Amino acid sequence: MPVVQGRTRKQIRVSVGYNLQALYVSSTTSSVDATSVVDATLRGGDDAHNGKWMVQTSGTNDEEIRQISDYTQSSTDMTVAPAFSNTVASGATYELWNEQYNPARINDFIDQAIIEVTGRVYDPETDVSLHTDGNTTTYSVPSQFAMINKIEQRKTVTSTRIHDCSAAFDSNTVSNFTAAVDTKDRRQGTSSVQFDIGASVSAGAFLYDTITSVNLSKYDYVECWVKSTVATSAGNLKLHLDNGAITGDGNDLESLSIPALSADTWTYVRIALTQPENDTAIVSVGLEYDSDFGSSSAVTVWLDDIKAVVDASAAWEKIGHHLWSIDKNNRKLVFTQDGRSAARYNLLRLTGGDQPAVMTADSSTCEVDEGYVIARATALALSASWGLPDPGEARRMAQFWMALSEQAKARMPMLQGVRTVD
Repeated sequence: MPVVQGRTRKQIRVSVGYNLQALYVSSTTSSVDATSVVDATLRGGDDAHNGKWMVQTSGTNDEEIRQISDYTQSSTDMTVAPAFSNTVASGATYELWNEQYNPARINDFIDQAIIEVTGRVYDPETDVSLHTDGNTTTYSVPSQFAMINKIEQRKTVTSTRIHDCSAAFDSNTVSNFTAAVDTKDRRQGTSSVQFDIGASVSAGAFLYDTITSVNLSKYDYVECWVKSTVATSAGNLKLHLDNGAITGDGNDLESLSIPALSADTWTYVRIALTQPENDTAIVSVGLEYDSDFGSSSAVTVWLDDIKAVVDASAAWEKIGHHLWSIDKNNRKLVFTQDGRSAARYNLLRLTGGDQPAVMTADSSTCEVDEGYVIARATALALSASWGLPDPGEARRMAQFWMALSEQAKARMPMLQGVRTVD
């Protein structure tokens, strides 16, 4: 795909305006009121700018579009109608467009150019939130994907186990907050740790377990399986690591927010360590009930296979396209039985893309080749401007810019192995 610089809608609109020879960019030199825009650098006699369009591009009227109803040369004062929402400040930047080109329509042409290549161009996305367990064949596709063209599994990674969840967290006690080994509901090994949190348990309560000292200073992520009987938000649960007893008072070496969880669903989570250079002798690991879930009844949480990894050490292996498919009706990634066997117990890396977003604000960044968008929007603007003094020339210029946009589109690579999600 051609290099995308991430230019904003404002930058692209200005480029289109220059192509059309229809734009003047400047800033105000004094402040009067909400209907007066004064710029001492303007040229032209009385009424020279009548009918032109103005876009304020900074200050309290940013992105507001108005039309010039009168221009007085002696005071270089442009009167707009209707009034801006606020008094126009001195030093406020603006764009002044020829009457034939309403900048609101230019914004629409920019979006139209993006929409025209939707399905051919995607905004690149990569995700590592899914983990196979050796049994499951169907997984929900992460919401950012509109298409997937490659799935890989992590075959090896430098790691060290922090807690194998074969022993309960029992180094402290909290009323109505208990932990026990669960040999039935688990994800790796022979057991998980089940935490039963009573309705009366207050936010901030925690249980922890002591472990053989482990040096995590060379690691950068903690990974584990988590399950909750109720849906949670990020940070409702926290995983604590320390070189002494867990205190939960904000002074533990690591206080890691567990991401949002869906109810009754095992989720593989990856959490970046905040200060691994200090984690040279971790001897305790704890689970904190950091925020009240809003549940009037007891909550149960499970943890399994808590380990630290060196993320950059991962070696990835592609899973063949014949081993997986997409269930579009339910947004599911489906492995064949052979695919499930091939993946076994590994982290997955999905590569694909999202539909390129239209640009809803001047600060929006472009997710499509800007050269294509500028050329296409220029062509569309010229095609819609038959009221120009020389319509024939406008048509010829529209054809010129349309040809440039088609050339840019042709340079967009053909996508290989794409499977759409929606």
